[in-house]
Amino acid sequence: METSLVFFSQLNMCESKEKTFFRLIHGSGKEETSKEAKIRAKEKRNRLSLLLQKPEFQEETYSSRSGHLASNSRVSPEEAVKWGESFDKLLSHKDGLEAFTRFLKTEFSEENIEFWRACEDFKKSKNPQEIVLKANAIFKKFIQNDAPKEVNLDFHTKEIITRSITQPTLHSFDAAQSRVYQLMEQDSYTRFLKSDIYFELIEGRPQRPTNLRRRSRSFTCNEFQDVKSDVAIWL
Repeated sequence: METSLVFFSQLNMCESKEKTFFRLIHGSGKEETSKEAKIRAKEKRNRLSLLLQKPEFQEETYSSRSGHLASNSRVSPEEAVKWGESFDKLLSHKDGLEAFTRFLKTEFSEENIEFWRACEDFKKSKNPQEIVLKANAIFKKFIQNDAPKEVNLDFHTKEIITRSITQPTLHSFDAAQSRVYQLMEQDSYTRFLKSDIYFELIEGRPQRPTNLRRRSRSFTCNEFQDVKSDVAIWL
């Protein structure tokens, strides 16, 4: 009898310790800092990125994306050929912009084109309140350290934006947008013109599955259906 009492006493102590440990580990979400949340979010994105690189996911993922492009695009081969004349002609055409964005997704570097598009939308702002609201949304998403879609900018450019973000103007992101544009033009655009996505468009062939590949973080640029003049898409 005495042995049984000792056993149950020890069992109750273990349960108490487990409950205490559980509360410490799964404590109130209010205690979690913003920095910790960002770190965990980045870790989740990295794990997802590695998962998407597995062979069993690549063909299915890209097939669905390319099939969507083929079924919704009305691009003629003649029009697609013009995109090879200059990067500006590619981006100025809605379907060209969509095709290039899809190409960047295969390299996991779409944040560059998303930032460029956000800047284009930002420059259409019509009042001071809208300018401040959109500028801060762009800064938090693309510019600040550890931003969820941080683009690759030199220290000087980033510092200028950081200092002026409290009183933004329509030209606050001009230097950064120009820098990202040059990176895409010199790097991603040349590879896009050699990609299966582009060749299939200029030859009028159905889209085929293409291997996804991971780009280096040194050049890293949500999926947009259309450019919307709505600050909510940058939040």
